[in-house]
Amino acid sequence: MYLDDSYFALNTVHNGYELEKVFGIKAPMLSQCFTKEVWEFMLGEKRKGKSIPQILMENDVPIYMLSETGEGYKSFNPFDGDVYAVKPQEYDPSLLDLPGNVYYHCYWIHKNWFLTYQDIFLKEFYFPEITDEKNRQYADQILSSNSVAIHIRRGDYVDLGYAFEADWYRQCIKRFLEGAPGKWDLFVFSDDISWCKEHACELGFEDFEACTYIEGNMYGKNYRDLQLMTMCKGMIMSNSSFSFLAVLLNTRKKYVFNGTTREV
Repeated sequence: MYLDDSYFALNTVHNGYELEKVFGIKAPMLSQCFTKEVWEFMLGEKRKGKSIPQILMENDVPIYMLSETGEGYKSFNPFDGDVYAVKPQEYDPSLLDLPGNVYYHCYWIHKNWFLTYQDIFLKEFYFPEITDEKNRQYADQILSSNSVAIHIRRGDYVDLGYAFEADWYRQCIKRFLEGAPGKWDLFVFSDDISWCKEHACELGFEDFEACTYIEGNMYGKNYRDLQLMTMCKGMIMSNSSFSFLAVLLNTRKKYVFNGTTREV
């Protein structure tokens, strides 16, 4: 299995591809399967609007696609070959044993895809040691308190219509505290801390013993927020893979709430 790294070769989104930079993981990349000249040709074709599976098919490489978004592939990975739709956000390990060359389109973010290999993830996704004073102070606060992280994802989600309103988070907080009663210290993680501060009352932050806003981890240091989230005993997730990865890597958690269900 290879990661299609053509996207990161042509786009700079968030902080780009970070597995190597943060965790030192050398994942197998699709670009490694081709010579430099062939890969540059493929990137050139992609700039014209073709997808990687389309380019491969047009150059006599037999391939078909699994789409977790039905016809959603047409806007992001347009493909004229055989496409098989699978149910979104479901766990089906048999999909890994399909014959031939398969292009997997979408996120494949069901928790069981991760939990099946959790021991490997916990071994390989190892954060660099925290050395700066500010994050060490944050870490000390989190580890020495009954800490709960809330992750509020905004950024491009606002324009895309994916961002939740303040009341959604308030209801999450209410349900979290009902299911996990006690005195909790809140630690707020967000790509829009100013918005969180401005709407603190609407969000329900006053329901906690203390509230700390995690600030300063930007410009390639965002993974420190992820690292600090993995230290919290409780977690309130947003609709973000950043939240999901924090939950996956958190071995200290006792309570996780994702807006609809609470897990222990």
